[in-house]
Amino acid sequence: MAHAGGAPAGADWVHCPEGSSSGQTPTTAGRVIDAAEKKPMSTERLHTAPVMPITSIDDPRAITILSTEHWSLLSARSLAYNEAFVRAGMFLSFLSMSFVGLALLAQAMSFGRDFLSVAALVIGFDFVIGLTTFMRINGTGYDDLRAVHGMARIRHAYTEIAPMVTPYFTTPTHDDIDAVVTVYGPVASSLWAQLTYGLSTSAGMVGLIVSMVGGVLVAVVAMLIGIAGGLAIWFGLAAAVIVITLMFALTARAIVREQARFPVAFPTPSPSPEPNPVQDPPA
Repeated sequence: MAHAGGAPAGADWVHCPEGSSSGQTPTTAGRVIDAAEKKPMSTERLHTAPVMPITSIDDPRAITILSTEHWSLLSARSLAYNEAFVRAGMFLSFLSMSFVGLALLAQAMSFGRDFLSVAALVIGFDFVIGLTTFMRINGTGYDDLRAVHGMARIRHAYTEIAPMVTPYFTTPTHDDIDAVVTVYGPVASSLWAQLTYGLSTSAGMVGLIVSMVGGVLVAVVAMLIGIAGGLAIWFGLAAAVIVITLMFALTARAIVREQARFPVAFPTPSPSPEPNPVQDPPA
């Protein structure tokens, strides 16, 4: 049954504040609540303690930050290697397809000036793509060296946090360039050994192929302008030697320049001289 005034059954009455049109409002709470006693909920601000900066390497947060940066540099090295492999593969694929196309053209065209013109154009494109590939692979090498330099600094921080782990590191813990490059293995002492090692790298292999392409381009251009075939081959060999010499010389200069850009914060300590034993004077 409904109460008077249309209120639902079972509802109680609440006194409204003064000035309202009705003195009471129905509720179903089973009790009479004075509306004047209702107060809005107060919102309290959550006071958090300020974050204190890290002032010591012994802070546990420091090892977390260093570990995160270490993994970031490892990812950067992986990306650099992947890019070098992909760029080298793209160049070799383009080069192989170019020679396949020239072989098909040679069957359809006589080996004359028209074919030599097409061959010079195609091989010229191969040579340009090879040069850009060689430059980019060298760039990935600099990126890798930069990441190795950063990881050497992080390992030095590890040795400051826990000095007892220093003998267990097989990679450099100092950031001078002589220590950083040891991660790539021992440096050969002779010039021929260094040259052989350079040719065995990805950049060296691509550089050798690019020099051969450059030599073939010069030989084709020489035959195109009327030089005899035997002499044109010698021109091509000379051009190949010049190209690979220039590329290796510019690369060596760029490596020295890039290495000089790395600031040294934790150099390898110089070995202290061994003390000479004090001998008692003869009696």
